[in-house]
Amino acid sequence: MYHRTDEPIYVTKNGYVDMVTMSMENYESQMKQVKMYEDIKDSEAQIQEGKVKDARKSLLSMRERYVL
Repeated sequence: MYHRTDEPIYVTKNGYVDMVTMSMENYESQMKQVKMYEDIKDSEAQIQEGKVKDARKSLLSMRERYVL
């Protein structure tokens, strides 16, 4: 039943939503999306705090350290 739809299934009790169920695949997908938004939020906070590095300088430094 859960695999027939990508939508969550609402279980009601006395006419009110009591629980929500969904397939494991849908749940995992939702959790990945939540994690992505949390990472974006953290990145935006770091930018606001000035915790940034110049990408070109960082890449050049990495190339210099790791080129054989």
